[in-house]
Amino acid sequence: MSGLVFVVSGPGGVGKSTLVGELMKRDATLWLSRSWTTRERRPGETADAYNFVSRAEFETQIDAGGFLEWTNFLGNYYGTPLPDAPPGRDIVLEIEVDGASQIKKQHPGAVLIFVLPPSREEQRERLTVRGDDQRKVDQRLRKAEEEEPIGVALADHVIVNETIDKTIDDMLDIIARSRRAASIQGS
Repeated sequence: MSGLVFVVSGPGGVGKSTLVGELMKRDATLWLSRSWTTRERRPGETADAYNFVSRAEFETQIDAGGFLEWTNFLGNYYGTPLPDAPPGRDIVLEIEVDGASQIKKQHPGAVLIFVLPPSREEQRERLTVRGDDQRKVDQRLRKAEEEEPIGVALADHVIVNETIDKTIDDMLDIIARSRRAASIQGS
């Protein structure tokens, strides 16, 4: 992979997709690698939120070595296909904690931004509003309790997503500082 790799990770309901969508609007030099999943599309979720595929399609891609990382999360596969970013663009990966761990092992220079919810109550509300049923909400909240200490330990930067604008500003600052550091190291 050429260019920098920015990994945006965090528990479900923290706002990763919203943040990454806004980040892509504000920085045209970023390229988003669209993840694959076998889960069903949520009500109101855009068709391009993921590449929604069948379990058989996903497993064929696994067998072909077509993923940079992949995991089984709460009974569904999620994975990042091998990125093919245009020249001159830095890569953004929006992935779960297990995937972020895999990326950091393979690419230690990847910049991991771990996003936390402002509170468990706010996280529950976000999960409910996006259309997850109560059973899924409870599963994701339990999973968050397990993932957060791991994600925080892995992270290069930890941000609490209290407001979109502040969180995006913080992320853009991290990206700018990472680019400056890479430029200095490359000189």
